[in-house]
Amino acid sequence: MSSTSNNSSRRKFLKNLGFAGAAFSIVPRHVLGKGFTAPSDTLYIAGIGAGGKGYSDLAECAKSASVKVVSLCDVDDRQSARARRDHKGASYYKDYREMMDKETGIDAVTISTPDHMHAIQAMNAMERGKHVYVQKPLTHDIAEARQLTEAAQKYKVVTQMGNQGASGNGVRKMKEYYDAGLIGEVHSVQCWTNRAIWPMALETPTVKDPVPNGLDWDLWLGTAEKRDYNDAYLPFDWRGWSDFGTGALGDMACHIMDPVYRILPILYPDRVECSVADAFKANFETKSYPKSFPTASKIHLRYPRTDGKGTIKVSWMDGGLMPERPEELGDDEAFGNWDGGVLFIGTKGKLLADCYGANPRLLPLSLNEQVSVKETVPRVPEGHYIQWVNACIAGFGNAYTSSSFDYAGPFTESLLIGNLALKAYFEVDPKAKNQGFWGGTKYHGRKRLLWDAENMKVTNFDEANQYVKREYRTGW
Repeated sequence: MSSTSNNSSRRKFLKNLGFAGAAFSIVPRHVLGKGFTAPSDTLYIAGIGAGGKGYSDLAECAKSASVKVVSLCDVDDRQSARARRDHKGASYYKDYREMMDKETGIDAVTISTPDHMHAIQAMNAMERGKHVYVQKPLTHDIAEARQLTEAAQKYKVVTQMGNQGASGNGVRKMKEYYDAGLIGEVHSVQCWTNRAIWPMALETPTVKDPVPNGLDWDLWLGTAEKRDYNDAYLPFDWRGWSDFGTGALGDMACHIMDPVYRILPILYPDRVECSVADAFKANFETKSYPKSFPTASKIHLRYPRTDGKGTIKVSWMDGGLMPERPEELGDDEAFGNWDGGVLFIGTKGKLLADCYGANPRLLPLSLNEQVSVKETVPRVPEGHYIQWVNACIAGFGNAYTSSSFDYAGPFTESLLIGNLALKAYFEVDPKAKNQGFWGGTKYHGRKRLLWDAENMKVTNFDEANQYVKREYRTGW
């Protein structure tokens, strides 16, 4: 069976299960069968990335009385200081490989590092049989997402991607509206975000700044190409640099597009195209050859329906760009929220929600006072983090997580295809001396890429395929 067929089968299983598994987190031990060895009531967790989002991820997990944070890892002592104070007694490392070698009593790992390190750190943990919680996007590269999906099944570990809206009530209410047929068959979806809220379309730094005390710059670079330290990269602005982050799409689409992927009968897009802000084009055509993302972009994906009934068009806008306001929405009525929103357009009506699938409402808004749908999709009252914690204690195959890698892997693949369109915006010249984000100097413009999901390959512009899987730095 092909890899696409395998993924499709897994998705069908999960879609049939739907959110039904969310009604429980732990299978009672008395029903697990004779000979089953019950897991410990305590989950021993290590955190790779202990500052910023890593700090809050650990704090959320530690709200469970069953969790003990026993080890911390961060390449930057400044960022990890608060977590080390909060988790007194936990061992501390700068190199996650050393931690994983020495701390053999770890049951599970949270990974909250820059995008370019997610896959290699998660794989290290899964190969050792450790359960993993990985921040979104699951990976930096398309090929990495498929590798982690397959590894989770191979090593039989409990997994969760950190798109917490996947466990929220909003996406479940949206599914109930859709299943009730209130908006008919969805043919197009509009998604948007205010990101980026960090600098973008910048010239590649040429100045070597002093490495801050407490930061191991070589370990921070990890799989990325060697370069001098510059303040433009840290602590948060790495998201705008293509070697480390995945731009506005990678930062927010896992939240905003989750209802699209979770509810509609789609798997992978078969084509993608984009356009970017002119300011980025102008910057690219200077001598700088930036390795950063555009200030704003539009990405259009076409998804074949898995039921064979045509296609669904999904459009993504970032940098403050937004779709046209629906005619059914009043001028003083909110169109999404500060972070962004999603609009389903069907043959019978429209469904609008904020970021994370929050506050779903039919359009016009007056319909919401007239329509009531039965609650058919079980909720996750314990939340995204504790759901994962409980599933880890129950053991692989005994509990449901909202964004396990069976779901999150194909989802991440489908999103990152949008970045291939951005990377194909300029023709690639392998002989160019100044290799930038796109590796070349010739402006190409809006190009439609045709995607072969089974083979993870662009079929009509081979130069773009170099970005499906990057080469790791020697030693990584």
